[in-house]
Amino acid sequence: MTDAALKPDTQDIVLDEVFPHAPETIWTALTSGELIARWMMAPTGFEPVEGKHFTFQTTPAGAWDGIIRCQVLEVVPYERFAYAWKGGDEGNVGYGSRLDTVVTFILSRADGGTRLRLVHSGFVLPRNDTAFRSMSEGWKKVVRNLDAVAAEQDASKRLH
Repeated sequence: MTDAALKPDTQDIVLDEVFPHAPETIWTALTSGELIARWMMAPTGFEPVEGKHFTFQTTPAGAWDGIIRCQVLEVVPYERFAYAWKGGDEGNVGYGSRLDTVVTFILSRADGGTRLRLVHSGFVLPRNDTAFRSMSEGWKKVVRNLDAVAAEQDASKRLH
């Protein structure tokens, strides 16, 4: 038996977008708790410092309290930002099932702006099917919100 046979099937959500904003603008939106609250959810205890623990609160389900427990894993200014994203409960099926994933944002310069590659990795199928499907759609909306927040940052810079 190979190691691959022992490892459950995992899926990743991958989004690749080019934004008309400088990497510095996107980075600020990704690493400011106040701005994260505007494009995703309000984080509690967030700082863009490796090892830092923080949480998001979402809708509870069954035995799960709705708290997403995160830990900053990697901070490479203007290039990479990653954090663990854990939630759910073993007793839940579907929404709120145990989730142990990693969210990584990779920035690179692109013509006229910044390429943002978002990878939310580690969804175990079939257990995390519901989370995988809903978050695949959810991240698309979140990335559009991120673009809007970055555009506001650019506009406010032009005003000052």
